[in-house]
Amino acid sequence: MDGSKYAEYRGAYDDYFEWAVQLNRIALDLIGLWPEIAQSPRQKLLCDLRVLATFLGVTLGVLIPSIHSLIRIQGDIMLMMDNLQFTLPAVSCSIRIVIFWWKKEAIVPIMSMIAEDWIRAQESEQERRIMIRRARYARVIITCAYCIMAVACFFIIFLPAFGVSMRLTPNITDPGRPMPLQTHYVYDVTRWPQYQLTFISQAVYILLSIMSYTGIDNFLGLMIFHICGQLDILKNRLTHLDKYVNSRDMLRSCVAKHIRLLRAIAVIEDTYNITLLTLFVYFAILFAFYGFRVISLFDEGNDLSLAHLVYFISNVFNLFTHMCLYCALGEILVAECNEIYYAAYSNEWYSADPKVARNLLPLLIRGAKPVYLTAGKVFPMTMATFCGLIKTSAGYISVLHTTRS
Repeated sequence: MDGSKYAEYRGAYDDYFEWAVQLNRIALDLIGLWPEIAQSPRQKLLCDLRVLATFLGVTLGVLIPSIHSLIRIQGDIMLMMDNLQFTLPAVSCSIRIVIFWWKKEAIVPIMSMIAEDWIRAQESEQERRIMIRRARYARVIITCAYCIMAVACFFIIFLPAFGVSMRLTPNITDPGRPMPLQTHYVYDVTRWPQYQLTFISQAVYILLSIMSYTGIDNFLGLMIFHICGQLDILKNRLTHLDKYVNSRDMLRSCVAKHIRLLRAIAVIEDTYNITLLTLFVYFAILFAFYGFRVISLFDEGNDLSLAHLVYFISNVFNLFTHMCLYCALGEILVAECNEIYYAAYSNEWYSADPKVARNLLPLLIRGAKPVYLTAGKVFPMTMATFCGLIKTSAGYISVLHTTRS
């Protein structure tokens, strides 16, 4: 590729690459977790300081006061449910921040791969369309996530600022004016200016928590959709292998590309498997609690205001779609990897030239082994797993109902 052609592709790459990642960059760059391809030591230090500040804010400002409050209300199922819907995501968020920061250096090569793929995509209109379509899916998901984040901030921060709380507010945890979160502090939060300063600090920490939670989650979507796009491109090349002038060189290129993508998937799985396990645990707990809450509403005839009903439905919807999205991403990845195996097999390797068939063997052997995202390297992230998790969680609803009765 000559210099002028490379410069043209490089300029187009900058536009497409920025378009593909800019929404994800907003959240992660703010908290210092964006995996920059090239960083000076000073920039790396500043990012680490932002990560540390975010982690300390989430842990000291949200998690510890929430756990302190949970200890005080133990035994009351309704108050515990009200507390756990914030405490469990806060625990998950703290774990996500630590793990993602720890694994960030391993993700940088994947970002370099994504950047190189966008440069190469300028050579083929068809491949560029595939990558744009996949990137658009990731952008739609993160846009919806930002909208959900805005709705959550409205209910959790904005309404309590005007004295309207969406939580249960007994004297045990809320002796004075409402706070965004059910927390307990060692000082009197009902006096001025302690109340105002505590409220503002909680609002800031909640925003940091939501940005961390949403940013890290949707970065997984960005990487998975990009890899699925590359697998789709690889499948097209294998399907039309006989149409290339030098099919042997193209086949070697496909094998090398396939190995590179599998290594990227392994890095992603290693980075996110603990995060997915924490999500599994708290989804099962909260889903059971929410189901118990619905049964209690029917049994006791409790009346909910419209605002409380909307808030409750939005919480259930957010929890359900979040877990479903993770499992759907895993299912899509499995399907795309299987397509590579079928594309390689459809080349009639058994009747092809022995040298060509030998190059197809790595694709056939590796393609026969399923590729999964896993939760804790135990549970594969598929829709079948999601349905099984819902069934298990639903079984605990009756246990909670019997305990309450």
